[in-house]
Amino acid sequence: MLKHAVAVLLATGTAGLAGAEVVASSSDHYTLRHEANSTMTPGALWERLIQPDTWWHPNHTWSADAANLSLDAQAGGLWREDWDGGSVAHGTVLAVTEDKMLRLDAPFGPLQGMGVQVVWTITLTPDEESGGTLVVFDEVANGSSATALDQIAPAVDSVKQQAIERLVAPAE
Repeated sequence: MLKHAVAVLLATGTAGLAGAEVVASSSDHYTLRHEANSTMTPGALWERLIQPDTWWHPNHTWSADAANLSLDAQAGGLWREDWDGGSVAHGTVLAVTEDKMLRLDAPFGPLQGMGVQVVWTITLTPDEESGGTLVVFDEVANGSSATALDQIAPAVDSVKQQAIERLVAPAE
C-alpha cells in the first residue's frame, strides 16, 4: 500500500520542485513547512484560499478536475470534492480566523486510507513592506510506525509546495 501511495504522489510530476521543507520525519510522524509571498492583500488571498477550485492542482484530485472542489470555511465545514458517481471529504475545518488562518484535519489522498491524522494550518500575515501577504503552510502528520511517514513525506511535501505556489500566483 505504501509503495503504491508514494508512486501515485510521485507520478504527478511535482517531485522535482525546490524550496519545500520537511522539518522533521520519522516512521510515525512528519512536519512540513512552506512559506511564500503574494502580491495580493490578505483579504484577496483569503477569498482565493477558500475557493480551492481556483488554485488546487487537478492532478491532486480524485476526479482529475479541480472544479469539483469546494470548501465550507467554518468550523466543522468540509473541503470536499463531488463528481458524477463519487465524492470525498478531503478535510474538516477545525478553526477559522477570516483573512488570517485556516486549520484543517486533512489527510489528503492516500494518507486518508492509511489512517494518518494530518493537521494543516494555513496562515496569512500582512507584509507591510510589499503591501502583499506572507503565506505559511504548516502540516503535522501522525500515524503508526507501519505508515512509514518518513518515506511518504517528500512526496507530500512536493504536493504542498506546488499548492502554495499556485495559491500565491497571480489570478488568471
